[in-house]
Amino acid sequence: MTELSFTWIDWAVVALYMVFTTWLGHKLSGQQSSIRDFFLGGRTLPWWAVCGSIIATEISALTFIGVPGGVCAAKGDWTYLQWGIGSIIARFIVGYFLVPLYYKKEIYSPYDFMGERLGEGVRRLVTVLFSLGAILGQSVRVLVTAIILQVVTGISPEWCIIIIGLFAIGWAVMGGMQTVIWTDVIQFCLFIFGGLLAFIWLYSTLGWEQISALNMVETEGGVIDKMKIFDFATPFSDPRVKFTFWVGVIAMPFQNVTAFGVDQLATQRIFCCRNEKEARLAITWSSVSILITLLMLAVGSGLFAWYQVHTPSPEFQALFDDDTNNIFPTWIATVLPVGLSGLILSGAFAAAISSLDSILAALSQTSLSIIMGREKMEAEAGSAEMVKLSRIGVVIWGVLLSAASILMWYLYKADPEGNNLIGLAFGMVAYTFGPLLGILVASLLPWRSHLVGLVIGCVGSILLVAWFRPELPNLLNFMGLANASEFLIETRPELTSEWFFPINALITLTCGLIVGIIRGSEGSPK
Repeated sequence: MTELSFTWIDWAVVALYMVFTTWLGHKLSGQQSSIRDFFLGGRTLPWWAVCGSIIATEISALTFIGVPGGVCAAKGDWTYLQWGIGSIIARFIVGYFLVPLYYKKEIYSPYDFMGERLGEGVRRLVTVLFSLGAILGQSVRVLVTAIILQVVTGISPEWCIIIIGLFAIGWAVMGGMQTVIWTDVIQFCLFIFGGLLAFIWLYSTLGWEQISALNMVETEGGVIDKMKIFDFATPFSDPRVKFTFWVGVIAMPFQNVTAFGVDQLATQRIFCCRNEKEARLAITWSSVSILITLLMLAVGSGLFAWYQVHTPSPEFQALFDDDTNNIFPTWIATVLPVGLSGLILSGAFAAAISSLDSILAALSQTSLSIIMGREKMEAEAGSAEMVKLSRIGVVIWGVLLSAASILMWYLYKADPEGNNLIGLAFGMVAYTFGPLLGILVASLLPWRSHLVGLVIGCVGSILLVAWFRPELPNLLNFMGLANASEFLIETRPELTSEWFFPINALITLTCGLIVGIIRGSEGSPK
């Protein structure tokens, strides 16, 4: 276990897998004769396929690679699982409260719903927020896979991102949401296979007792089991700690209601279901994704034990120290037999493509709705010209997102606080998820809320996150403005990004209501 090698057999497996997935996605895509077919799959997809697609997009390579690496680096700590509590709570809120509201009318996104309630200006505002959040969040997902491919194959991250972008554009243009969802189902199956394979390999080789023993730490107060799940530290005791029970049950429900009920990446899948009942089944049953997270946590503990028994070479240790996300790909490439490693890594590669092509479809739909207007778009929904414009939108957004992912790579490497992809992913969506949720709540309340106030709340929320997060200082450094970067770093308070989901939702909602009271009923719910 001293050399990283990706053989021609592994490359052949990757190529065959990609060809098979593309062919199957094309076969299952059906006719794309209208934008209803292209963006909603004609509302004919079975709930279990939509459920698998939601899970595959949620898990992606970020969980598959980032969680085992993070657990291994944290010496077996499982406290990340606490976030699953908020995730499950949120899915039931979306399934039993938001889904019935969305299915009352033929709409393409939650932004259509908010626009009907609060006016066209609000619909444009939330669409812009979604587009910004999609660029920030999706670029991290692409970056994860680029890192995997770089470690194993030696291809530069920039070229990896370009390859992913080209495939994603091709898949989305080929069959719209039909192709997206069916290829997601394939990735879902491969993720489960890969996680189980790694788990069985590690635990059958080392044994549960040895892994458990190696995940124990001796202290002056006795032996501590590092494979703990619960941490009840409050934000007042240490505001920098992310993985606590209180973050899981208070902050993360806000994030996940937005992710599954407001963000078009997930809700577009919900709209593909045949009816309200099946949409509810799809979103609530997607809660089983926590079992995949649990599986990858166990893999992380196994990796932590593995590298205590099989001491990594100095070269590998330097690779792990540089980036914990290198740990699991390295193990796959050096321990698993030739061919199997290619299959597992091609699954991560395809997952990034599948995740990216779905956001391209969502961005194309929302941007067309803004540019052309919802009424005109729906009036011409069955025209070939509208389907063509939808595909052009996919291409344009694919180029923009690929460029953003390359920029994210430079910012990621420039982060002086360490490389944590999970933290980076949640940090990116912190900019927009709070404001999006605040506007959704404003559209549901009977009290008036004004567009000007909502805009003020959104801008204030984004600036607040930018002050706390490292991205703005890193970007200023990248632009040669070192003094401004140092000033921001020295003056910012310390608070984990996850608390911004409820904080910014409240800020946005409050600003909208205050200006609504001052300026009158313009923009009040209809």
